[in-house]
Amino acid sequence: MSAVRLVSGALTVGIWTLLSRILGFVRDILIAAWLGTGPVAEAFLVAFALPNMFRRFFAEGAFNMAFVPLFSKKLEAGEGAESFARDALSGLAAILVVFTAVATIFMPWLVLAMASGFSGDVRFEMTVTLGRIVFVYILFISLAALLSGVLNASGRFAAAAAAPVLLNIILITVLFFAEMGLGGSVIGDIDGGRQGTALAFGVVVAGVAQLVLVWVAVRRAGFDLRPAWPRWTPDLKRLAIIAAPAALAGGVVQINLLVGRQVASFFDGAIAWLSYADRLYQLPLGIVGIAIGIVLLPDLSRRLQADDTTGGRTALSRAAEMSLALAVPAAVALVVIPDTLVGTLFERGAFDAADTRATALACAIYGLGLPAFVLQKVVQPLYFAREDTKRPFYYAVVAMVINAVLAIGLAPVVGYLAAAIGASVAGWGMLALLWWGARNMGEAARFDDRVKTRIARIILAAAVMGAGLWIADRLLASMLNQGGLIEIFALTLICLIGLCLYAIAGLACRAFTLDDLRATFRR
Repeated sequence: MSAVRLVSGALTVGIWTLLSRILGFVRDILIAAWLGTGPVAEAFLVAFALPNMFRRFFAEGAFNMAFVPLFSKKLEAGEGAESFARDALSGLAAILVVFTAVATIFMPWLVLAMASGFSGDVRFEMTVTLGRIVFVYILFISLAALLSGVLNASGRFAAAAAAPVLLNIILITVLFFAEMGLGGSVIGDIDGGRQGTALAFGVVVAGVAQLVLVWVAVRRAGFDLRPAWPRWTPDLKRLAIIAAPAALAGGVVQINLLVGRQVASFFDGAIAWLSYADRLYQLPLGIVGIAIGIVLLPDLSRRLQADDTTGGRTALSRAAEMSLALAVPAAVALVVIPDTLVGTLFERGAFDAADTRATALACAIYGLGLPAFVLQKVVQPLYFAREDTKRPFYYAVVAMVINAVLAIGLAPVVGYLAAAIGASVAGWGMLALLWWGARNMGEAARFDDRVKTRIARIILAAAVMGAGLWIADRLLASMLNQGGLIEIFALTLICLIGLCLYAIAGLACRAFTLDDLRATFRR
């Protein structure tokens, strides 16, 4: 894959991810308006987090990070890629069926592990009930993630990137049906019970729809991956050996998330505040970081197979440059105008001004860690493409300790914000360790001179934009306080002002050039 195809693939993933995130915002705006930060909202958010936590462990995390490089190399060499993928799919399906059954039985203990602050109040039983419904989602979405890995390694990104859009469309639809009075409640006669129930069953339906979408795309790509009875092959043994450290690393990452939610569960409304703040910073992280990581991993794997050091360095450098050019201004916006962003998007109905202030504080802290989270997605493929999953695990353990010490230690001082502080600081620590560990990987793991020159210029352009956002936010404060379409217009105007300032400052200091922009959008 050339640098042109790398950018093209990243844009394909990024555009679909942008659509998914926008629809995700619509979904969360509706949840915030109709459920606020009340017990049903928190119960659903924790219940939905359970399959997503293990999904990152089985799917996008350990399994896929080991599977994609092996599959890419077999595909490049023409050595039984389809058979290997079929065996991997069958093995993963068998593990997931057993795991889903066990987790459903032990759901009360999983809820306590996730949010022990719920113990003894109405949120606990609601979360257990909703958790047992939504947990089957992990089976469908993990199989869909493996099939997405096949598509990504084959240079076909659209279907896999579009699949998350289905989740948000379905959840938005069931929310409207529930609000219209359709359907019942499995969590008792409680305000919001019908909406919470609809969301839980909607997640399961969405999982099936996502799996069907990528399954059809894989068949059209020429792969027949119908699962069969699992068999233990030398290739699967190698996959397991490589995946084991990545699985441990994934477990460490999930411990970080558990620590954050545990801290938040002891503060009423905090799980919802952190979840809504997470949605805001996940928008640029998904569009930039995850998109780059999805495209870069199979590309680096193929280049290593072909001993293309120069091409690998170019791909890595362009990925880092593109990531920073988009992530740094996004981080500045999250830090400079978080109240305006949160208030305009979420403050309506059951979500009040106090919720806005609490969510905005968390959002600003997450923003400080955004560049680190994005660059991790650029640097990690250097390890996974070399089938090195041990060192990322060791680094993740260090990051976990940093996160736990800060989140737990600062909770008595700053409350729920300790979870966001721990996550952001740990993110920078993880990035530093990953970059330090890559120093002996040769020229393919080095940024070229162009990136080194442009990093400072990107930061300067983003600082100019941040000053402009701060001024515009205050000049338009009266419009932002009027609510409705006027408030949305004011936020849109502020964002356009910031975008124009960043573009002008970036072109003036040559953080990027018109030729770069023309080439990127043309391709």
